[in-house]
This record gives sequence, C-alpha cells and structure tokens, in this order.
Amino acid sequence: MPLTSPYSGQKPPLPEPVESLRARIPGWGADLDHADRPAYPRESLDLRPAGARWDLPEQQRHDGYRERSIEHADLTPVFGTAQPLRGLSGRIRRLAYERWSEARTAHWLVLIAGDRVDVAAHALRSLATTRPDNPLTQTGVRAEVTHGGVTSRLGTGRTDLKHQWMDPIIVAGPWVAAGWPVYRLTRRALRAAGTLRAARRATATDR
Repeated sequence: MPLTSPYSGQKPPLPEPVESLRARIPGWGADLDHADRPAYPRESLDLRPAGARWDLPEQQRHDGYRERSIEHADLTPVFGTAQPLRGLSGRIRRLAYERWSEARTAHWLVLIAGDRVDVAAHALRSLATTRPDNPLTQTGVRAEVTHGGVTSRLGTGRTDLKHQWMDPIIVAGPWVAAGWPVYRLTRRALRAAGTLRAARRATATDR
C-alpha cells in the first residue's frame, strides 16, 4: 500500500474491502457508522479548516536531513528547527527514525537513549567551563534533605514510588560515568609526577 500524507484532507484507500476486514479482524470498523462515535453529532467530517484555501499547507523549506517517521511519505508541512541533530546523540536519534516505526517500542527506547547521551555530553562539556553544572542543587538532591524528601514519601500513596529506585541511577549515572575517567586520569598523572620527582631527587643525590 503506498504511503499517503496524513496532513491533507485526502483519505487513503483501504487495503481491502470492508467486508473482508470485518471477517478477518474481530471488531474492525466498529465506528464506521458515525452515529456510533462518541463525538456524534458534533463531529465534523470536513477536514479542511474554516477559511483555508489549500488542501495541504505549503511545505516549510529545509536544508539537509530532517527527522521523519518511516510510515510517513513526507515531512510535516511545518516543523521545529531549534534542536538540530548533532554528535553521537544525533546519530542515535536518526537511527530511531530511519529504522523503526513510531508504533514500535524500540523507536521510543532508542530516542530515550539518545536523550540520555545528550544529557551526559552536556554534563561533560560543562566541566570545561568556568561554571560547571552543580549536581547537588540542579538535580534536587539537596532538596531531599532540606525540604522533607523522605517524609513526603511515607503514607502518602504516591504513585511515583514504584520507579524511584531508578532515579539515583538515572540522575547520578552520567556524573559517575563522567567523573570516574577523570579520577583515574588525575590519579595516574599524580603518580607519574611523583615518580618523576623521585627520579630527579635520586639523580641529584648521585651527583
């Protein structure tokens, strides 16, 4: 079945007759009768916005690659440009759009992975600035102590308690991943500097 644009008033043709679909898929077409739909009778069957002179809006111009779901034939007529794909996180997001449909869980899991990589990259870049990110104040860790973080979870029936065991991993994970290599490199550099000083002292003593 050829891809059609979901942004126009043109309804795509069915892949097979209605009777065949109903016989093969139990419950298919339950809302074909518009009187059976929850929005009846206020539902409008005219897909053209009031006052519009076009069937499809004019396509926004773009240069280079733009994300597009594989089940869509074209880009959306209008799209945002504030967050272009870049770096490793951009490659991960691009893979999600090019390989999996939005109906697949893998599509969204890969996009989440791209977001996590983007967060870690920003944290690493902040370490090279004069004002690096502060994990104690910017992640809410200090508020857990100063604003009753523990007591707010006791006997309140909060629904977010089920996933809170993951929160320290998600929040602290990128910092630990970024800090561990820095710690190892610093320790190795200090050892090398100490060894060099000891060698220089030994050489001076021999003289």
